Amino acid sequence: MHKRYLGGLVAAVLVVGAIAATPGTGHAAPGAVAAKPDPGKAAQSLARQLIASKAPQLKVGAHDTFQALPVASTSKLTYAAYQRSFRGLPVIGGDFVVVTDAQGRYVTTSVAQTRRVKLASTTPRLGAGRAAALARTRLDRVTGTGSTRLVVWQGRRSHLAFETRVSGVAKGELSSQTVYVDARTGQILDAIEHVAHGSGTAAYSGPNPVALDTVKSGSTYYLQDPNATTLVCQNASGNTTFSGSDDLWGDGNATNRETGCVDGLYAAETERHMLSDWLGRNGMNGSGGWVPLRVGLNDVNAYYDGTQVQIGHNNAGQWISSIDVVAHEYGHGIDDKTPGGISRSGTQEFVADVFGALTEWYSNQSSPYDVPDFLVGEEVDLVGQGPIRNMYNPSALGDPNCYSSSIPSTEVHAAAGPGNHWFYLLAMGSNPGGGQPSSTTCNGASVTGIGVQKAGQIFYNAMLMKTTTSSYLKYRTWTLTAAKSLYPSSCTEFNAVKAAWDAVSVPAQTADPTCSTGGTNTVTVTNPGSQSGTVGTAASLQLVATDSQAGQSFTWSATGLPAGLSLGSSSGLVSGTPTAAGTYSVTVTATDTTGASGSATFTWTISGGGGGGGCSGQLLGNEGFESGNVVWSASSGVITNSTSRPARTGSWKAWLDGYGTTHTDMLSQAVSIPSGCSATLSFYIRIDTSERTTTRVYDTLTVKANSTTLATYSNLNKNSSFLLKSFNLSSFAGQTVTISFTGVEDSSLQTSFVLDDTGVTLG
Repeated sequence: MHKRYLGGLVAAVLVVGAIAATPGTGHAAPGAVAAKPDPGKAAQSLARQLIASKAPQLKVGAHDTFQALPVASTSKLTYAAYQRSFRGLPVIGGDFVVVTDAQGRYVTTSVAQTRRVKLASTTPRLGAGRAAALARTRLDRVTGTGSTRLVVWQGRRSHLAFETRVSGVAKGELSSQTVYVDARTGQILDAIEHVAHGSGTAAYSGPNPVALDTVKSGSTYYLQDPNATTLVCQNASGNTTFSGSDDLWGDGNATNRETGCVDGLYAAETERHMLSDWLGRNGMNGSGGWVPLRVGLNDVNAYYDGTQVQIGHNNAGQWISSIDVVAHEYGHGIDDKTPGGISRSGTQEFVADVFGALTEWYSNQSSPYDVPDFLVGEEVDLVGQGPIRNMYNPSALGDPNCYSSSIPSTEVHAAAGPGNHWFYLLAMGSNPGGGQPSSTTCNGASVTGIGVQKAGQIFYNAMLMKTTTSSYLKYRTWTLTAAKSLYPSSCTEFNAVKAAWDAVSVPAQTADPTCSTGGTNTVTVTNPGSQSGTVGTAASLQLVATDSQAGQSFTWSATGLPAGLSLGSSSGLVSGTPTAAGTYSVTVTATDTTGASGSATFTWTISGGGGGGGCSGQLLGNEGFESGNVVWSASSGVITNSTSRPARTGSWKAWLDGYGTTHTDMLSQAVSIPSGCSATLSFYIRIDTSERTTTRVYDTLTVKANSTTLATYSNLNKNSSFLLKSFNLSSFAGQTVTISFTGVEDSSLQTSFVLDDTGVTLG
């Protein structure tokens, strides 16, 4: 089988810190000069606020905890990434990134999860040994099995799973996979391949002699970059760094390993400069670190495996350390060391190809050396067939030009076709001229490019929003968001990104941002509707605003807030504990960086303290659940905007049970009913069930006011639409009463109790 691959390996992202409580605000001493705000700390502070408020977009559950990953910053934006745990177990697919601007103001979030973690139990039915044995079935020959740990695997629903790393051979190729096995059923849920194989020939850079940064120790020189001491080139036989008594390296013969290291180290050092000068990144791992480059792999191949880059040979015995081959392999390392780890769903090879192209264009060599182009390994003649991949016309080498639903399951190197095609169209356009080839679009449209450097900056910033659910569809949204954030006063770059994705048939997504410029900005504040609360009970409300101009962030202010509540000027989060009853007229205002502003006005009714709120109004807070998991006390995942069950109005509702396993869900809120007032509890309920009986109760929902049971519903009460239920609470006048809903499900066949549009109305 002829190999025409370039590839790499994933390593886990290091967790470096745990979320703590939101710190207090400090003040400089009189006459002191305030320190310049640290963008990373500002981004993490805002992220802590969002987590503490259980911002709906983060899908925070009652048993979730969070760990901070290293913060990444570019010239305009900062990216604070987090990993989630559920009851102490890592959540695979639970990661997210909070993006802020240079002033520490909120820009956007990128969240892997689509719903909260819901697990009935964290006790496995399967043993770890059995799970590891099932994981090993992924390989034809196993040479190593790592440790097995219990995790939560978050897909369309939550699974308790075992994670095992297995290494060996699959389909005749080296393989190292992280395998996820359902801890209840033994089903293999997912497997991530960490080794992606490659090939190429040694294409010399020039003109010779090329300049290398090397280290001298005593009288000995080493092929080691003094500016990045972990960047070394070694002989793969013994992993020894090349050394010599002089600083002259190689003989121009591509079959010589030392010459292979001349090309390889020159390529890696060029990529290091490109990362710094064009993208603002410090080294492969973002903090100056690299893995060693090793020449001498006895295979027609090259790869990155998390600990090294190995360079093999072509059929002529030449070492394949050309610029785009080496930069491609280290591109896998950059992908590995940005949020979310190695890209998935068929995107990992196109990501690495982009870094190969960027480095080649940054080097900008002239003929007859490695001139910049959009051919991958173009000087390789592995089997007499020329380049490995073609970015402006992938189909010329048998790869798809256009995206389709089959791409995520296509062999990863072939699946790079649509992404490579997109990057060429974004950078150069469909008819660039200047000696660059034309590129046929999938929709017949003409695309105007924005240049290689600008395209690379947009793509890199998109990678900093990456999560473990990466895909072509997600990259479309991330690159559009990056373009809008990097170029807030222009839609040219945004429109080019969009046109390029359209041109390779990656469809529009509901999460895609929009862009418009010109004229006076229009700021629109989403009205949250009437709010309710109780004296002494903490309240939280996340405000949202949009702007007609791309990339704007907001400063928030408010008038008329209930006593005890305050509004975060950068976060738009109202929080605090009400201290006085009454009905308040609240006006909130969002002002963008150009001075344009928008406002919304709503009422906020605070009850409590012996009837200070009068005998009118509605007492429940977040009665329609549209503010997410706030005010109510609820089991993990109960308050949700999942589309698996409809809401009566809006998008949010309370969904109790529905697991088909032994499970209990709770939902409650306390209100104070003034003395002398009548009160009515009302709510809408929809019940669906997989139980087939018409006579036997298996699953129940109990409604209580304090300890008094108002009603019990069961699988026998199933109905296809929401029904209104009402109960008189006048006997609780002058008291604080807790309204509670308790759903209890047995060990098999689900019943879902869905509530919406609740209220405790005074009269």
